[in-house]
Amino acid sequence: MTAPSVLPIIDDLSEARATILRRDSLRDVSIPPRLADSLRDLFGEPVSPEEAVRRIVQSVRTGGDAALLDWNRRIDGADLDALAVPQDAIDAGLQRTPDDVVAALILAAERIRAFHQKQPVTGWLDAGNEGSLGQLVRPVDSVGVYVAGGTAPLPSSLLMSVIPAQVAGVEEIVVITPPGRGNGAVPDVILAAAAVCGVRRIYRAGGAQAIAALAYGTESVPRVAKIVGPGNLFVTLAKQQVYGDVGIDGLPGPTETMIIADESADPALAAADLLAQAEHDVLASAILVTPSRDLAERVSAEIAQRLETLSRAEIIAQSLASRSGAVIVADLDEAFTVANDYAAEHLCLLVRDPWAWIGRVRNAGGIFLGESSFEVLGDYVAGPSHVMPTGGTARFASPLNVLDFVKITSVIGLDRAAAADLSKAASVLARAEALTAHAAAAEARIRQEPAQ
Repeated sequence: MTAPSVLPIIDDLSEARATILRRDSLRDVSIPPRLADSLRDLFGEPVSPEEAVRRIVQSVRTGGDAALLDWNRRIDGADLDALAVPQDAIDAGLQRTPDDVVAALILAAERIRAFHQKQPVTGWLDAGNEGSLGQLVRPVDSVGVYVAGGTAPLPSSLLMSVIPAQVAGVEEIVVITPPGRGNGAVPDVILAAAAVCGVRRIYRAGGAQAIAALAYGTESVPRVAKIVGPGNLFVTLAKQQVYGDVGIDGLPGPTETMIIADESADPALAAADLLAQAEHDVLASAILVTPSRDLAERVSAEIAQRLETLSRAEIIAQSLASRSGAVIVADLDEAFTVANDYAAEHLCLLVRDPWAWIGRVRNAGGIFLGESSFEVLGDYVAGPSHVMPTGGTARFASPLNVLDFVKITSVIGLDRAAAADLSKAASVLARAEALTAHAAAAEARIRQEPAQ
């Protein structure tokens, strides 16, 4: 493999912040010429991704199943008569899946469920001498889970999205996933994952059209209250456009891992973890931050040695060349400053005594402590959902969890005496805001005769 395919090493922090540590918004994403040509062929004229998504969403919103089936043919090459996957097909997919894969899915499902069942999600009601105040916690009525297809089936994403919703008590959970090109079949491993966690409703559609179907409903696909699950650019843009008509989990972008390592780190393990991240996507980011240039060079050499043996070497090489690298910092203090500014989806600490540094982390989707707690375990079987905030949103967002599938309703039940007393202050504040009808409603309670 040629030199540009190994991990670039950047000694200047300003240069790193202008390149691999730079954050781009959805509006700044540049599309490759091949995609622009595909959109032109699809719509008969040049259109932006945003406009393409707007047209697809509107067509599904008004055209229902017919539009969804048409987009399946035009985009995915799948000529289907029906969108729903029959229950016997789900069962057959489970039966065809190798036993060791099913066992691994069951193990992952058990660990994901056990982790999320530990999350405290409780309402409360405080009945005092003024009456009662509190909060009710209720699950959302329905959830649509988008499971991306793309270059590889992702049964782990199904488990990581469905199970927290089940723990929250969501009664209606549907899965939608792209149909296979040609025959429209859903991969057996996706069907097996659905069977393992008890999902009974799976629909075949991908991209923006799938999000539109979940947001607005069709004759076959039910409208849901919230849509979760990462996807490609068109899925993300569609979620952005339908938000407000339906809830969403966020606007995930390309996946990213940042490793903070000192000279004690094993370069072979660091290289393995960076390669695992880079194989997701050509836009994936795999970033090493270290005060040791010697370590960075050894990691880069390990990557170069291993790369040609991997099945997705071409994707990895593009990711490493354009979105990844090693950043050399003065010390670990500066490394954690960089990490908090970057707010990585996955932050891996390959340092002596990683627990001693956990207090320095403010912004990260997940923290992976030490060489035994590597990010791939988080992808599959550790327990927390691997649907984590990307693109710097870990500054204010959280991994998918039970709270994403519940809503909190405030409860106010004050007695007449407390209402009369509090209404005095309410009236003053209402008049300060020039809201005289508000003030009058409060003052009516002040004048109200006490109950006999």
